[in-house]
Amino acid sequence: MAASGKLPTLEQWINKLLASGKVAFSLPGVKKELPHYSDIAIKESLKRLSKKGNILSIHKGYYLIITPQYASRGVLPSQLFIDGLMKYLERPYYVGLLSAAAMYGAAHQQPQEFYVITTTPALRPTHKKTLKINYITKNSIPEKFLVQKKTEAGYIKVSSPELTALDLLWYEKRAGGLNRVGTILNELIEEFKAERIDQEFVSLNSATSVQRLGYMLENVVQGKEFADKLFSESKNANIKFYRTPLDGSEETQGYSSKNRWNVIVNTEIDIDE
Repeated sequence: MAASGKLPTLEQWINKLLASGKVAFSLPGVKKELPHYSDIAIKESLKRLSKKGNILSIHKGYYLIITPQYASRGVLPSQLFIDGLMKYLERPYYVGLLSAAAMYGAAHQQPQEFYVITTTPALRPTHKKTLKINYITKNSIPEKFLVQKKTEAGYIKVSSPELTALDLLWYEKRAGGLNRVGTILNELIEEFKAERIDQEFVSLNSATSVQRLGYMLENVVQGKEFADKLFSESKNANIKFYRTPLDGSEETQGYSSKNRWNVIVNTEIDIDE
């Protein structure tokens, strides 16, 4: 049955959500809040509002409310709805890699893709209009090393500066290569805090990412204080440093690894100041 009398229409209900600061809603939420609407009426109303560009389906059963501010783009920035979407999907998450670096002012330019770390099973990328969200899976989400960042629509979970750096070395190819990682790290270390580097931290990713991060902190950017902390916590955690290349895609034969990180220095890293 369609709405009648003083019962709110779907459009009125959505406008009320928007007025209260909400930028998204779910299909179950519509059915709960507008019980006077039949499934067919809801479907038709959603289709009509989508056609008008007022809403956008970002995931099955989850819709964005396109505010006038973003009407020309036809989609909202990821940081405005990612927390709500991941709650809807019942997934732990954090914003990471280049997207996290950008939130600390260390990305030089706004990344074209938005990076979200979550747990298995893997999620397919979200690609809508000009927006692309890449989901990267980990076995677990280290809540202790996440930071709450405020957005226009609430709060989102973001990797700490130190975890962002560690992940950038682990997923270096996704970050655009070592030169870009070095450039980001050069600015990101301004946000580092030595007390956040502990035994639990050095065990988050593989030992190779710890080694490469330590080497770069010590030799590429001005981060020796943090390199020293990383090294001592690695020793305390009994982490073994086996010979590992700085650049995994380059030749390693004939290159030295005579440094405390046991990193084979098989490339030079150029950073943009």
